[in-house]
Amino acid sequence: MSIATSAVVASAAVLISPALVPHDPAERRAPAAPAAATRHAAFAKAAGEFGVPVSVLLGVSYLHSRWDSHAGLPSTSGGYGPMHLIDLPAARRDTALPYSLGNHHDDDREDPRGDPSRPMPRHRHQPPKHSPAAPRTLMRAAELTGIAPERLRRDPDANIRGGAALLADHQRALGGHKSANPADWYDAVAAYGGDPAGSTGFADEVFGTIQAGAARTTDDGFALRLGAHPALGAHPTLGADRDRSPRRYRLHRNPGPDRQRPKWGKKRRGGHGRHDRPARRDHRRRAECPESLACEWMPAAYARTGRKSYGNHDRLHEDRKIDYIVIHDTEGSFRGVPSMVNNPRYVSWHYTIRSEDGHVAQHVRTGDIAWHAGNWDINSRSIGIEHEGYLARGGTWYTEAMYRASAKLVRHLADEHDIPLDRAHIIGHDNVPGITPDRVRGMHVDPGPYWDWARFFALLDAPFTATGEEDATSVIIRPDFEHHQAQYTGCTRKQPARHCKRQGSASVWLHTEPSHHSPLVKDIGKHGGGASTHSVYDHAGRASTGQRYAVADRQGDWTAIWYLNQKAWFHNPASSPTALPADGPLVTPRAGLDSVKVYGRAYPEADAYPGGIRPEKLVPLQYTLRPGRRYTLGLTIRSAYTRAKSVDPREHVIIRGRLRYHQIQLGHRVMFVKADDVEIIDR
Repeated sequence: MSIATSAVVASAAVLISPALVPHDPAERRAPAAPAAATRHAAFAKAAGEFGVPVSVLLGVSYLHSRWDSHAGLPSTSGGYGPMHLIDLPAARRDTALPYSLGNHHDDDREDPRGDPSRPMPRHRHQPPKHSPAAPRTLMRAAELTGIAPERLRRDPDANIRGGAALLADHQRALGGHKSANPADWYDAVAAYGGDPAGSTGFADEVFGTIQAGAARTTDDGFALRLGAHPALGAHPTLGADRDRSPRRYRLHRNPGPDRQRPKWGKKRRGGHGRHDRPARRDHRRRAECPESLACEWMPAAYARTGRKSYGNHDRLHEDRKIDYIVIHDTEGSFRGVPSMVNNPRYVSWHYTIRSEDGHVAQHVRTGDIAWHAGNWDINSRSIGIEHEGYLARGGTWYTEAMYRASAKLVRHLADEHDIPLDRAHIIGHDNVPGITPDRVRGMHVDPGPYWDWARFFALLDAPFTATGEEDATSVIIRPDFEHHQAQYTGCTRKQPARHCKRQGSASVWLHTEPSHHSPLVKDIGKHGGGASTHSVYDHAGRASTGQRYAVADRQGDWTAIWYLNQKAWFHNPASSPTALPADGPLVTPRAGLDSVKVYGRAYPEADAYPGGIRPEKLVPLQYTLRPGRRYTLGLTIRSAYTRAKSVDPREHVIIRGRLRYHQIQLGHRVMFVKADDVEIIDR
């Protein structure tokens, strides 16, 4: 069956209307396009010139960049423009792009392990001397088209033409022919996306997009539409009957807790036992991933690093309860990941997702504890997923391919471990609480305001929707990401006061009064008595998409929420709402209590610890709950502490107490209160 490309060409873009500009100069809507259909015409012209179906060209571009041009800025992988043409040397010149993770995990203020009883020694990671070579597809596109490399990097229309030439080149090299049938371009699309041999994850996502269709407005204001091709999925060259279908390359989950475990020997007198040596890493183990997602097993190191030290994660002898999936960004390139996970003195996390194509690598099995969140309690109950990119440039290169791969992975993990798909359980690193008052300020703030939580949860098939009436007792923060352009500072180190490039944002500003001109609310843990700022790295005066807060007041176009014991006002006009009404349980201090202590960890009471093990102190944070304030309840858990101080997992002890804790949305971060100190209302 042949699918004509004319169906897609006919779905022309239209000029978007100039958007209303809110009174707040820090929040504006996306600019209108300068001319109708120009960007779509560029796709159609390039497709016709090189004989590529326009639907294929649009589909490939959508997975790489969602059709955005990013003002000529390179991606984390060194790709430019709507077609993500890679020129890593130029990207390094343009952005000082590092080979590996930057200072994300090297911040002296946060201990990634997050356990004061066994703090992680500071170890500043050194980038590899030789980084794997990256393809320079932009230079190949320049050879094919005769367009200067600089123009391919900066001119979106030229970039689209270069991408079409590159797709046609792949088609010729693979023995294909110019065809109007999109299905005939499957292998060329896989090659363009860099799919490894036997893997077709990128190509499958592209053709899934072509089948379903897509529409959005680009970052420079062009409305584009890819018409749906529902019949494409039934084509004989795609799907289950295709020789190179991903269904023949399924990667199954870990064989189970009782298999492929390291064998532990007794320590020999005068020498080293097996548990003194690095555990043998099984490179044959398959990643714990859904069958529809091709994943790589890239094991993290596990070894002694000193007389009483080991790294870079904790292996467990028994199953653990997983309550959270924590979303991170790498603050660096995927190319540096192998050197880090192979370093037992460095930190660890469970998965990394590559930006350009959504490729997934697993490093620590989900049943073991990775050191990623800066809070041992959260680490012991979570799975950490790193996404290639930079917080300050996240909106530029958190790609569609990355979002889709991450959503598939998270949905699979949530099903496997019975984790609810909501923002009380699927959290960012910026939502993880500090463990003690002195650790609050230094906690990391990724993935930042440019991570599109709404898009992510829609891909999880768990979109944020209203669950209450207009006068509901709580709200779910939900601005329109693409048009909600909050102005931040601090995106460049050389000029930190300079405004960042305007782009979509998932956060709303929180003011002390219902006015854009009033100050932002304060966070005593983040700034002491100082003011909150508009820095992209400062979440103290912001609330993020998907977070549910108790309503404190309403006044015209403004809504106030309870936030760190303050009324925090955000602009929420009925004509362009930035929050959804929601119902759900709230907590407030129990009658008779003047204040309630707040904690960063849900640890047991002292008498729950067995003899010989020193109890961990229940250290309250600098925050409290005050009478009359209400906060949303996310989950209730029984107190527990995993004592892990030996390289031999058989010596680990999980201590469970009688105390129960409620997780609440107190500020930007979640925190814990003892269940006996509060009462639940509006259940």
